[in-house]
Formats: sequence, C-alpha cells, structure tokens
Amino acid sequence: MIGMDGKSIKDFFSKRTVSKKTGDDDLKMDTSNTTADIVEQQVQSRQEIIDTKQETPFLSLCELFDRIEGTTKRLEITEMLTGFFHGLMRAGNAKDLVATCLLSLSRLGPEYEGLEMGLGEALLLKALANSTGRTIPSLKTDLEAQGDIGMVAEGSRAQQRTMFPTRPLTLTGLLKSLRDVAKASGQSATGQRVAKVQGLLAACSPKEARFLFRLLAGKLRIGLAEQSVLIALGEAAHAYHRLPNTQQNIINPGEIVKSVFHTLPNYELIIPNLLAHRLEDLPSYCHMTPGVPVKPMLAFPTKSMTEVLDRFDGVPFTCEYKYDGERAQIHYTPDRQFFIFSRNMENMTGKYPDILQMILPECVLGTAESFVLDCEVVAVDPNDHSKLLPFQILSTRKRKDVSVESVQVQVAVFAFDLIYLNGRQLLKTPLQDRRALMYKHFKETDRFKFAKHLDSDSLDEMQVFLDEAIKGGCEGLMVKVSSGEESSYEPSRRSRNWLKVKKDYLESAGGDTLDLVVIGAYWGRGKRTGGFGGFLLGCYDGDTEDIQAVCKLGTGFSEEQLDTFTQELKPDIINTKPTYVKASNAPDVWLMPKQVWEVKAADFSLSPVYPAGQGLIDKDRGISLRFPRFIRKREDKTPETSSSPELLSELYRQQASVTKPNLDYDEDY
Repeated sequence: MIGMDGKSIKDFFSKRTVSKKTGDDDLKMDTSNTTADIVEQQVQSRQEIIDTKQETPFLSLCELFDRIEGTTKRLEITEMLTGFFHGLMRAGNAKDLVATCLLSLSRLGPEYEGLEMGLGEALLLKALANSTGRTIPSLKTDLEAQGDIGMVAEGSRAQQRTMFPTRPLTLTGLLKSLRDVAKASGQSATGQRVAKVQGLLAACSPKEARFLFRLLAGKLRIGLAEQSVLIALGEAAHAYHRLPNTQQNIINPGEIVKSVFHTLPNYELIIPNLLAHRLEDLPSYCHMTPGVPVKPMLAFPTKSMTEVLDRFDGVPFTCEYKYDGERAQIHYTPDRQFFIFSRNMENMTGKYPDILQMILPECVLGTAESFVLDCEVVAVDPNDHSKLLPFQILSTRKRKDVSVESVQVQVAVFAFDLIYLNGRQLLKTPLQDRRALMYKHFKETDRFKFAKHLDSDSLDEMQVFLDEAIKGGCEGLMVKVSSGEESSYEPSRRSRNWLKVKKDYLESAGGDTLDLVVIGAYWGRGKRTGGFGGFLLGCYDGDTEDIQAVCKLGTGFSEEQLDTFTQELKPDIINTKPTYVKASNAPDVWLMPKQVWEVKAADFSLSPVYPAGQGLIDKDRGISLRFPRFIRKREDKTPETSSSPELLSELYRQQASVTKPNLDYDEDY
C-alpha cells in the first residue's frame, strides 16, 4: 500500500490501538471560529452516533443522511460530515470511514474500477414485493406518484410487521454485501441479487430502507457532493491530529485532501494514511500512481483568436491541434502493465487492444519505465492512417471484449501531455518541459503521433494554423500557457490556462456548444403528434447534486431522430418531478435524467424562468440559451459529467465582455 512503509492495510487496522479515554483532555482546541474548532462539540453532543466498541451501524449514517437532506446550506452539511468523520477517526475506525465516504457518494469502490449495482427498477420492485407482501402494480403506482424508490421502500417497510429481530446492518458489512450484489454473475445472477436485497431489507428499519434502496438504485440525491466529503475529511483530520493545548491551524485543510484525491482518487488508499500521518504530510504518502487514473484537466471555450491573444497577453503560450476523438489516459506501470482510461476514469483497456499490442510497443523507448500519457484516440482511414475520421465513426466501435482481429474501426493515438514519468509526478512541471520529456522518451510511428503544435503569438500564423487543423479533420485548436507556474497540469479542473477554439465556435450563426441533460419532454403537435416534439434540458451542479433547467429544445432533429428519442425516453417517464431537479416551468412529462445531448446555442440570456446558475451572474435570474439546436447524443457522458452552471456563467461573461467592453472579465471568477 502506498506510503505505509511496506505494511498492509490489514496490519494497519489490526495494530492501531484506540484509547478508551474520550473526554475533553483527549483533544483540546482553541476557540478560533473554524469548522475544526466545533467538531468536538458536535461529536460530544451526538455520542449516540458512534459506538466505539463495535462496527458503526448503518442507521447512524442514515440519521446523518436524513439531516443533510433537510438542509441546503453547504456549511451546515460540511459541519455535520466533519463531526461524523471525526468521531470515526477518534474511534480508530478506518474501515467504517472508508465505507461512509463511499456510501455517501453512492459508490462501491474507486470510480475507475467500474463496480456498479446494475439493478433496474423492475428488480428492485420484485425484491420489495417479495419482502413486504405487496404487489408489484401497487408498488409501481406509489413509485409513479412519489418518483422516489427510497420513499416507496420506506413506506412499505413501515407497514410490515417484524416477528423476529435481525442483526443490525453495519457500514462495513453493508458495503461488502452491496459489492457482492454488484459482482453476482452467471445464469442465476438475478435470483442471487433479489435474494441478497431481500436479506438486506429484512434487517432494515423504515429509514434504513429509504436510503438502502436509493443506494441500490445508484443515487442518494440528498444534496451531498464529493467536494463536501473531501473538505469534511480535511477538517476532521486537522482536528484529529491537532495536539492538545496548541494553537496549530492549517488554513485550508480541505484543499489538501482535495488536491491529494485529484491525484489519487481512492479512499481506501488515502484514509489509512490520513489517520497515520499529519495532514500536511499526506501528499508525500498519497500521490499519483500509474494504474490509478486522474480526472483530466479541461479547457474553457473561447470565441475568437483575438480573445485568446487578450487572455494570454504577456504570457508565453502554445497552440495544438484539437483532435476529434476520445480523450484517453494511457498508463504504464513498473510491473510492465498497460492501462487506458477515459476522461471519466472508465477503464477502456479492453476497448483498444490494438493500441496495446500494435501501437504502444513500437513508440515507447526503453528509457520510459513507467508513465502516464494524456492523449486523444482518433479514428483513421484503414488505407491511409494520416487521414483522420470524425468522432461519429469512432463511436461505432465496439466497447467491450474487443479482439485485435475483430477491430473494424482503426485508430491512431495523438499524445499531447506527459504527467508522470519513471516514479516522478510532473503535474507542477511547466508544459514545455513536459513536452520535451515526451519527445525524449517516445517516438512517432505510423499510428502514434505527437499533437501538432505551433509556438507563435502572430494572429495571422495562428489563423493559418487553425485553418490547417480544420482542413485536416480536427475540431480546432487548444491554446495553453507553455511556461511558468500557470502552465502546470491541474487534474479535475477546467482552467482558463487552457482555451479551446473550435470550428463551431467561429461560425457566424453562433457557436457555443454545451452538454445538457434531458429532464422533461413536450408532446408534439401537427405532424409530430403521437411523439415528443420538444424537450426540457438542464445542467448539473456538482456542489448541490441538483440538475438545473436551462432551456427548451425543439430544433435540430430529423423526424427519424424524434421517433427514436420518443421510443428511448418513454420508459423513463415519471409522474413527479424529482426533488433534485430545479425547474419553475413543468413540461408535459418528466423524465428520469439519463441522456446527455450536445446542444449549440446562438448566445446566452438571463432568464427569470430557468434557474441554471442563478446567483452566479444575477441573484434573481438564471442563464438560458437563445436559439438552441440539437447536435448529437453524447454516449460518452453521464448527467454528472454534463456542463456545469459555472461553465454557463463563464460563457455568459465571455459574451458580455464582447458586447460590454467595460465589464471586468475576472469579476467573481
């Protein structure tokens, strides 16, 4: 395990001793007004939450979820989490702390492991019917009325009499059981899953049933975001490690944990180190590791080359082709294993066996013993690998269980960044140096290329370079700060140190594209009667877990596409607006948010009707799109990876900076 001096996690858990003393003398705090300072009071006032003599009951976490669901205040949520985490830390309960973090985020493990429940509505209703004696039709009626499988489970469990007491669910035990449910396979997998769910439900109180079934469905939807979990972990750890009678304070303990998590997104690796070492030393023990993906750095869109020059005035920058493919992070471990991850940390190694077997062995020089490359995988003409094909061709490629012999869509790899090499993390290394290392340790081949780049601040040269990129089958350009502190690689952040100039942005009809979630639909009229003719779209707020309505969409579709979407979306119709959807106007039908569509807009406007980004630009109005048009369905995106309110507000500011020269571009940035 990373940073444990060769000791296993098992050794760490077994050897750690917990003091029986839990009074005020254990951890005396100063009286400064920080979250860490009020942790002790919170834990002491809620001692019933944590029983240090046994594993933490699931019910205690459900009580916490219930309180979090009852507030929208971020500070309150963080304080609740901090108190709970600190109690687990003082009990030395690392396993339960890991389980708490994962369950709070509706996860079974690290995102890159791809372990998911895979339980549909029908299976959950079957398990609920078998356990409670209710009929599936009656459960469906309740679900249509409430729109929440958790509330249906809670109500059904409350009506059920329990003849014999059962052993309470514990956090660690529940997480293990949920993992068993997810891993069930073979012909009897469905029966195994139903039986397992029934067994869990039998041990549940009504409140536990509510949150259990939400977890089984894949979403808690209580307004708890990962940012809050990471900040609370930092605050709790700061309080845990502070010495008695000291005034030691770390200004932003949550930022330390967030930074570490962005380079090593695995709670099972971080939390034991969080307990064993001082918070300020955590980055030395938990750092970027080949085989563990990081969420990539992202760029802001911009409308013109002149806007690029204004942003990078006096700052060295470089231009790169923006290839029309799939973002890929290629890892090579010291034990000679290759992994390929998507921008969402999905393991795509099995999707691209040709990259592993035919491309990488030829381009990796012997000096590269371990590395992480940031690349774009692009479809190419099988007869001419220099001819690039659009993403739509790449999207037809089979996703799983692909063999080299079965590959029909050939690809090339275009590497543009090197963020880890031979045991060294390169995130803080300037881009120009990272690029030099990439050129030194890798070589170009027929299907492995370095992203074509231009180092110039000449507007004419940049325009020619852009035209060449578009003519060559690329989307446009990426413009990046090339040296200095601003040229560092920032995982999981959309940074203004990277700008993208796409062909679509430069078209006279407008140009900003967004990835939005389909949350509702309107029945068609005239020739569209019988199917959907329009849709309500929203964006995802990662801080609140809300989906906020942005606009109504009814153009850009062919008749065939409307027919297809009608058939695809009808099974997702629900009678009640989900609690996590924010919209002031109701469509004809609400839909479970599943699909993400790319939408192009002429420009942006402030709207009293649509709440997206309300408070970011105007305290009373949100941001909406003018003349939105459907571009394509984004199979590679989930609602959680759709465009954010912050991106909408930034695009609105960019638009305003063109029409209102006196606007301070960096205001509230």
